[in-house]
Amino acid sequence: MSSSIHESSPDPSSARFRIGTAGWSLPKAEQDAFPVEGTHLERYAARFPAVEINSSFYRPHRPSTYARWAESVPAGFRFAVKVPRAITHERRLRDAGDALDGFLAEATALGPALGCLLVQLPPSLAYDAKVVEAFLRALRARHDGAVALEPRHATWFTPEAERPLLAHGIARVAADPAKVPAAAEPAGDPRVVYYRLHGSPRIYYSDYDDAYLDALAVRMLADAHADAARDVWCIFDNTALGCATKNALALMERLRDDD
Repeated sequence: MSSSIHESSPDPSSARFRIGTAGWSLPKAEQDAFPVEGTHLERYAARFPAVEINSSFYRPHRPSTYARWAESVPAGFRFAVKVPRAITHERRLRDAGDALDGFLAEATALGPALGCLLVQLPPSLAYDAKVVEAFLRALRARHDGAVALEPRHATWFTPEAERPLLAHGIARVAADPAKVPAAAEPAGDPRVVYYRLHGSPRIYYSDYDDAYLDALAVRMLADAHADAARDVWCIFDNTALGCATKNALALMERLRDDD
């Protein structure tokens, strides 16, 4: 990648870049990039500023577990935590108050290290204004932190569907691969930009090439330039063959301050 990106863009340290992977496994091919000592999370957090906890989607974790994770990372490190499938896929956002109470009682034990909640919706879940409004009201009654929503049905990518996200301060994920062209662009709450990259063309497996990472770095620097106070997340979910770690490290190199 040409150094001209740095020459024409703001200092990356002026924005809060949250780059990481889904989970903190360390592929064998990338072991040399991390310290030898410590737990996997401690070693991971020595190189990356953020991680996405996906296991919370499948099963609850004790508050003491979240607290232990928070104690294992540097002060500036942030966790994104995936909202349980019991809320998104089983209840499909309906009557979720008690489930939100249980989940948040656990995840908020991260304290200041809780950076964002990720709400990934099932591909079959179409936009329903009444359901969405009720869910977002319930969520915001319980949690005022950053939230990123990843819808995967085409009906979500309209001005009508974006309005409640803006009203409740909810970011919409920019995903790859995108179900529709608009899904590749961040939307909703402008205070948070959240790129979630699953691997393309083969989801969870495909590696991202240099040209893609170059363009992504330019996009993220532009996001930061537009508002230096916003959080700009990029989580690589192409973990099946270990590409996520390699790609995240390469992106961080592209965003590194020249000084």
